[in-house]
Amino acid sequence: MLTNGVTLDSLIASFIVLGVMLLVAFPFHEFAHALAAYRLGDSTARLFGRLTLDPRAHFDPMGGLMLIISFLFIGFGFGWAKPTPVNPRNLRYGQWGEAIVAAAGPVSNLVLAVAGAIPLRYMVAAEMDVPILEKGLAFFVEINLVLMVFNLLPIPPLDGSKVLYAFMDPQTAWRVRPVLEQYGTIILFAAILLPLFGGQTLIGLVFRGILDPLFTLLTGHTFFYFLG
Repeated sequence: MLTNGVTLDSLIASFIVLGVMLLVAFPFHEFAHALAAYRLGDSTARLFGRLTLDPRAHFDPMGGLMLIISFLFIGFGFGWAKPTPVNPRNLRYGQWGEAIVAAAGPVSNLVLAVAGAIPLRYMVAAEMDVPILEKGLAFFVEINLVLMVFNLLPIPPLDGSKVLYAFMDPQTAWRVRPVLEQYGTIILFAAILLPLFGGQTLIGLVFRGILDPLFTLLTGHTFFYFLG
């Protein structure tokens, strides 16, 4: 036991989560954006040295600091990597090209989640008694699913907003996009912090309705089986 009810196990778990996010999940996410943009004709990210899995290239000091502080002192993580520079004018397929680049980040986190779930399922099926490794893989799957679901929300500046615009006709997108871009951050914080739905926040409802079933689908167990 440390102080204020913080156990050594919980502290270690927090550092594991932070390490996975800053060294694997965030860099892989941003690299996927850069790679998709490069494949679609935009070399901006490559010119800025972002077409790499090196965590240092994608680390944002303020976003990383916010993530560490929020995780260690508030109990949930809120942070970001350095945004990948993309010039939509260079992309093929117009607004669909921009949507593909945006979706590449969350899809990369889904790929990581599946990669972590496969050995986890094998260990459980084989009844291998390695609780530390099981919990580590479960954390890995959970973190990447959280990043995928969160970033696909259709609220600027999240990736899902650019996917949303692609499904709108040009005139509607032209009218809606400036409004969402202007107030997106306020809407996002409201979705995270305001308990509007019977005590649940909008983000909480989305996670409960999407994250838990996805975790169960990939691992074969409920969200709290490993992490509770």
